[in-house]
Amino acid sequence: MNLVVNGDAEAGPGGTAEPVESVTGWKVTQGAPALVGYDVGGGYPTPSDPGPARRGSRFFSGGTSPRTALMQDVQLPRKGPTGQAAVDAGQVRYSVGAWLGGYAAQEDGARLSVEFRDRRGTPVALTVLGPVAAGERGGRTGLVERDGEAAVPPGARSARLLLVFTRTGSGTSNDGYADAISLTLSTAGDRS
Repeated sequence: MNLVVNGDAEAGPGGTAEPVESVTGWKVTQGAPALVGYDVGGGYPTPSDPGPARRGSRFFSGGTSPRTALMQDVQLPRKGPTGQAAVDAGQVRYSVGAWLGGYAAQEDGARLSVEFRDRRGTPVALTVLGPVAAGERGGRTGLVERDGEAAVPPGARSARLLLVFTRTGSGTSNDGYADAISLTLSTAGDRS
């Protein structure tokens, strides 16, 4: 089960290239993101550009700010096979994934970090995905899958996701893109 709320940019306002003031499930901590429809055109990714095979109708973009940041805090389960006792016994693994990209040969990009925290909010582990450089996209507009996995550190009680879009050149559009963001937990023996 994906623990990320609205990791696919499908919920809430948006659908155009215009920035939105709020994003369902996320806190906008900097800038002005856009939830752009794959049907917008004008150089934005389309359904025929590289991206998730099972994409919805929209993706995240950095909007018009040089730096845009979205944050989401996820509470880990208290009980069950991936609950606190299993985490503290070193029996829980996590997988984090996202499709990250940008526009043509530009180096605008998106980066996703997942920081696990203990009950006091102290960071105990960090995974960073992206950004995806233009060369990694073959100089094409689109999104590329990035993922990582590891053991959930004992004592972890929450995970903070930070999605950051950075404009590197001139212009008004921050063409860092992201879609299909996920964080899942599994028991150490479950490799499904």
